Amino acid sequence: MSSHSYHSDLLSRARGAFIGLAVGDALGAPVEFMTRGEIKEKYGVLKEMVGGGWLRLNPGEVTDDTEMSLCLARAIVKARGWNRKQAADNLAGWLKSKPIDVGDTCRRGIRNYMLHGTLETPPNEWDGGNGAVMRTLPIGLYTAGDAALLEACSLEQAHLTHNHPLSDAATIYLGRLLHLALAGSSMHRLRREAGHLIEKYPKFSFDPYKGLATGYVVDTMQTVLYCFFRSRSFEGCVVDTVNQGGDADTTGAIAGALAGAYYGEDAIPARWRKKLSKDVLTEIIELSEALVKLSPQFRRN
Repeated sequence: MSSHSYHSDLLSRARGAFIGLAVGDALGAPVEFMTRGEIKEKYGVLKEMVGGGWLRLNPGEVTDDTEMSLCLARAIVKARGWNRKQAADNLAGWLKSKPIDVGDTCRRGIRNYMLHGTLETPPNEWDGGNGAVMRTLPIGLYTAGDAALLEACSLEQAHLTHNHPLSDAATIYLGRLLHLALAGSSMHRLRREAGHLIEKYPKFSFDPYKGLATGYVVDTMQTVLYCFFRSRSFEGCVVDTVNQGGDADTTGAIAGALAGAYYGEDAIPARWRKKLSKDVLTEIIELSEALVKLSPQFRRN
């Protein structure tokens, strides 16, 4: 593959990952906190951006998963590298804007920064939620091609709000899976990487799938990995994921990011893209390209 083709493919996968995160978030948000049975009864199989739900969203409207990812992406692009204080400032500005939704652990961590300048929340056995892993995509794009940089930045961004070994592991390994997908690796290679996570932390084992899609980071990752590895398309992966219910905006966002990086932006249904706000979509495309152009993977090929 020529350098031009390689760069073109990497940029496309980066755009696919970030657009995928947003469409997964927007598709899943209206069924957040519903059970699989309730979704089936109401929608059969949810395949369209219907809006509504407990947040009374417009069809295609995104939530905190996408908004916090945009905060981190803007911080990295502005600083032309990872800057924890810039990231914290952006998250603080977002929280002040009274977002439509924000998790309790994220709110607490950001407020601690606003009140005390705390850039690393202390370890807490109750902070095993999915709030750090759901916003880690910008780190994955910026660090593509450098595993050590990925780990260092992942932990710093996670610890702004979540300091828990299972949250840390999920954040790092999602980043590794994203790196592999961005590089065009096979499904078999990604499955092997997921196996390494499970060897270190057996709780993440997803086969057989336990059917839990809560905000607990273990349940979240089990759902995403189970649906991703049995899918054969971007749409199939994201639809399967959000129809599990539970924390469907976050599982949908994470699955969408991973599937978008793996299948590429052209695999994302046009009908979903069209439902996103034009401003959000434009910014996502600009930021995803800018992030991956800063990455070691892009600069050395």
